[in-house]
Amino acid sequence: MQSTIEKAAVLIEALPYIQAFRGEAVVVKFGGSIMDDAGLVESILRDIAFMECIGLHPILVHGGGKAISRRLKEKNIHTEFVQGLRVTSDEAIREVESVLNDEVNPEIVAKLMKTGCKARGIHGEDIILAEKKVVVDVNGVKLDWGHVGNALAVDKEPIKAYLSSDIVPVITPLGYDSERRIYNINADETATLIARELRARKLVFLSDVPGLLKNEADRKDVISTLKTDDVQKLIERGVISGGMLPKIQGAVEAIRAGVQKTHIIDAGMPHSLLLELFTEKGVGTEILL
Repeated sequence: MQSTIEKAAVLIEALPYIQAFRGEAVVVKFGGSIMDDAGLVESILRDIAFMECIGLHPILVHGGGKAISRRLKEKNIHTEFVQGLRVTSDEAIREVESVLNDEVNPEIVAKLMKTGCKARGIHGEDIILAEKKVVVDVNGVKLDWGHVGNALAVDKEPIKAYLSSDIVPVITPLGYDSERRIYNINADETATLIARELRARKLVFLSDVPGLLKNEADRKDVISTLKTDDVQKLIERGVISGGMLPKIQGAVEAIRAGVQKTHIIDAGMPHSLLLELFTEKGVGTEILL
């Protein structure tokens, strides 16, 4: 009986959050090493299905880096990295598009459907306008990553149409330019753009770390709340760096555009998505004004 009462208490604790978020869009991004753990992916997707069932409007943006790496290796396509970012050649972009649109995306949609949740895939290049990513480094050298792009704008109508029909959109991080060239886009950047343009209630980055860490060597040393005004000094101190940098920068952009909160949470913790959204304490890092 005690365990039953405790379960009821959990539901009661979640009630005000469910009431507050009902009918609101929540953009969730996941990718990286998470994608290679089938059990973990299925757990996350059950959480997504739960969110939709209780009246939220989740929007899922996914990557597929490891699956892409495997495909390029199978095809004997050489992979080069510049400043940690994969150079995507004409030959490689065809494989990237195939892996994301024809392999990873349909698999996620099928798993969501299996939970009883309605879901449909959206190919990013059908809705996201992009431009070629080109950077000039401190020495004046122009860096070119081939078919790697920056997201500029998104056609919101297909996403909104799915949400109005209680369908979870599952979106690939691809874009097109004015000449219909396809670009691979950072999935964090894609999720940020969509959250910003839709004025989503929340933007959630599922990560392989518990949140923003004060000390990378100590996974328990999580910064639970981060104000946007404190971000720059943490970047300068090196606390925010590497793969965490685009997440935090995206979080700040989204908040300044009207998203109320962004979250970085550990995908490896069972039901971390629900714990962060529907409990008072939360489990990761929340970023807010």
